[in-house]
Amino acid sequence: MPSVQPVASVIPQPPLAAWVEASVPYLADLSVKPVTYNPPIGTGVARRVGNYRDFKVRIHNVRPIAGDLSLDRQAFVLARHETAVRDFYDRDEVRRVYEPEIEALVKRQTGASKVVVFDHTIRAADRGVERGHRAPVRSVHNDYTENSGPQRVRDLLPADEAEARLQKRFAEYNVWRNISHDPVEMSPLGFVDSESIAPRDLAVCDLVYEDRVGEIYIGVYNADHRWCYFPRMTREEAVLIKCYDSLKDGRARFSLHSAFDDPTSPANPKPRESIETRTLAFFD
Repeated sequence: MPSVQPVASVIPQPPLAAWVEASVPYLADLSVKPVTYNPPIGTGVARRVGNYRDFKVRIHNVRPIAGDLSLDRQAFVLARHETAVRDFYDRDEVRRVYEPEIEALVKRQTGASKVVVFDHTIRAADRGVERGHRAPVRSVHNDYTENSGPQRVRDLLPADEAEARLQKRFAEYNVWRNISHDPVEMSPLGFVDSESIAPRDLAVCDLVYEDRVGEIYIGVYNADHRWCYFPRMTREEAVLIKCYDSLKDGRARFSLHSAFDDPTSPANPKPRESIETRTLAFFD
């Protein structure tokens, strides 16, 4: 399968810092029920209700220990993953080329027997809404809850198959990647090590769309959270994020993540362009 090679940069890059300090938007408390109103793509930005506040956190560069990370402990991993996609803005090419690539990647990383790729969201930091996409999400969140994880299976599979699949282990993984030929300089994605998340840190938030209401978790601030990121992600890398796991045996079941402003970014950073692909993984 052909691969897309990155454009070589002629500008020397400074060494990566071991950690950076940045602000991320958490819920300060649960005095106000969190609700997010999502308009149709390309028509506006999300409106959030809740007692949100920016909290300063230390976000560690975990590239040096990327090989030690685990989906079942930290709930996120970095994978080398070249793609044959030439234009991620071409929906037909993404469906034909990228979906089989992601299905194979998730199977390889998780051991799942079946993977269903069901959603792609392109986020652009430069006029994302005007261009018919979404902007990077700046809130500490997780895409599924105890209730919405199983509901997504029922939404996507035939009723009989869904009920059979729900009797065994299944998980939801997001696959996030940079789709620009330049490394990420603006609004990188930060992740909370799942081993530092307590159950009380996950607040159910209604996610209101034009045609349906879903649920996500919003992070409630906890000073014990261990934040991590992979600086300067390239087009040949992908992060798998576990957002739900039905198995309750002590492994990571949920995660938290958010975009943030990296203080080590260049003075005029190139706008981030990324795609996140949502998948359901089923295990025998």
